[in-house]
Amino acid sequence: MLERFEAGISLTGSEVKSVRAGGVDFRDAFARLAGGNVDLEGLYIPTYNEATYNNHEPRRTRRLLLHREEIAKMKRGLEQKGLTLIPTRLYAKGRYFKVELALARGKKLHDKRRAEAEKTVQRELRAL
Repeated sequence: MLERFEAGISLTGSEVKSVRAGGVDFRDAFARLAGGNVDLEGLYIPTYNEATYNNHEPRRTRRLLLHREEIAKMKRGLEQKGLTLIPTRLYAKGRYFKVELALARGKKLHDKRRAEAEKTVQRELRAL
């Protein structure tokens, strides 16, 4: 993780209740710069059971709220080869929800294989 940013996130009412209840999944989430705005895609917020017909789409694209200078800084970072913008956590700050974003470099194929091999070894050791 090279650099971190704090951004507000635009949520609907049922999404807020669902986030407070838990179950948010960042596994496939990433942020994308589109037309001068930053959008968060792939973030899974489960539907809220108590909501009526107004329930939200669990994997919809959500707008992130940032200052122009922060967006420009992100854009400069994303222009470097191999960097991507990922959410690291979602938290409440006062009455607003914030997302922590990080500029990160993805793993190379051989690093992924090594990490998977280490996980397998650890799993086998725990099984003994």
